[in-house]
Amino acid sequence: MAGNSPAEITARIDRLPASWTVWRLVILLSLGAFFEMYDLFQTAYVSPGLISSGIFRVGAKGLFGLTDQATFAAATFGGLFAGTILFGSVADKFGRRAIFTFSMLWYTVANVAMGLQHSYVGVDLWRFISGLGIGVELVTIDAYISEFAPRRIRGRAFALNQCVQFLAIPTVALASWTLIPRSPFGLAGWRWVVFLGALGAIAVWFIRRGIPESPRWLAQQGRLAEAGAAIAQIEARAEAEIGRSLSEPVVGPVEIPGAGKFSEIWEPPYGGRTLMLVVFNFFQTIAFYGFGNWVPAIMAAKGANVTNSLQYSAIIALMYPIGPLLCMLFADRFERKWQIVTAAVGTATFGLLFARQTGTAWLITFGMLITLSNNLLSYSFHAYQAELYPTRIRARAIGFVYSWSRLSTMFTSFMIAFFLENFGTKGVFAFIAASMLMVILSVGIFGPRTNNLSLEEISH
Repeated sequence: MAGNSPAEITARIDRLPASWTVWRLVILLSLGAFFEMYDLFQTAYVSPGLISSGIFRVGAKGLFGLTDQATFAAATFGGLFAGTILFGSVADKFGRRAIFTFSMLWYTVANVAMGLQHSYVGVDLWRFISGLGIGVELVTIDAYISEFAPRRIRGRAFALNQCVQFLAIPTVALASWTLIPRSPFGLAGWRWVVFLGALGAIAVWFIRRGIPESPRWLAQQGRLAEAGAAIAQIEARAEAEIGRSLSEPVVGPVEIPGAGKFSEIWEPPYGGRTLMLVVFNFFQTIAFYGFGNWVPAIMAAKGANVTNSLQYSAIIALMYPIGPLLCMLFADRFERKWQIVTAAVGTATFGLLFARQTGTAWLITFGMLITLSNNLLSYSFHAYQAELYPTRIRARAIGFVYSWSRLSTMFTSFMIAFFLENFGTKGVFAFIAASMLMVILSVGIFGPRTNNLSLEEISH
């Protein structure tokens, strides 16, 4: 009979089959991320409504002499930066499940408050506060999924996670396309779009009832009986589903028990990984959010009016949940670092081609290809950075390296606005291509391999 030592808990997780029991846990966690992603991507889609309502001003009248949309995006990622770097470690201390719940409720309350504002200052303030909760939540979910998923399907688990949470992007795009040009019951359409995201507060109570605490985290804390009970519950469901007993667990390396320290992320072998991921995250987000958060504005710069730019953006956004499904076909077959490099090459190439187009069909086509490349980049790096650290410091390490992407996006918002205003879409995508070159060099040269290895093997 399987035991409850830390090494045995880990081995019992990694022997789990790719069953509905495991996929169900991934989907439930991803549903929490769905509401976070809805809130995050509404940054792009509600800006036209805020302008038409008179809350955002037309022209470069915001912070640093740039647009109010750039300031709005910067406030979002300022909150994300503070949330990830200051509070990313709380999930290591208090557990994945508790922080998953608390941070979702935090962002929901802040989201409702933002929807009630009547000034750009109030909107930006509550946007920053909402970003604090989103930052903590996304870090926690990455740690949670990496610790639940058996090593053979860890890539597919993150691809499925991205598929579910990215369903939020066409949802917010379609909601914006439908509601923002209108004022149902006398309430501005952008407010309806914001309030729809508050449904996360209702969903969270149903989600949290279906997920146990991470057995890996419990074992790391010395709570071995609880860890054994949590994994036994999952094993029983998996055995009932497949109709036979699970194979004997193969015990491998074990992590050092106890609480971790921030300084560990700079000690061998983690110091090099941390520096590599800091550089990677600083530049990768320029492509992902530089395009995703500015699609309506970029389409408008190509000559589309507000309604058509939202319509075209909604069509492009349909690729967000489709891309990760395609990634599931090869997620665990190829080394993760090379998937990241391939994605960066695709984003740079398709972005430069997008900038040269004038016809609607080609703009949408290359917009979709950029989105597919960004999908591959996003799923693979979320899995990758969660794999590179041990359980005791996983959340704080993810929070620290990920915070650099949030920091860069604060400046990216202003840089994209600057390039779009002064150099058009060609300038925007030249900036994005240069950033992708840094991604290729940092991960391609310095990234370790992780495919089909247990988390404990990678951390050793």
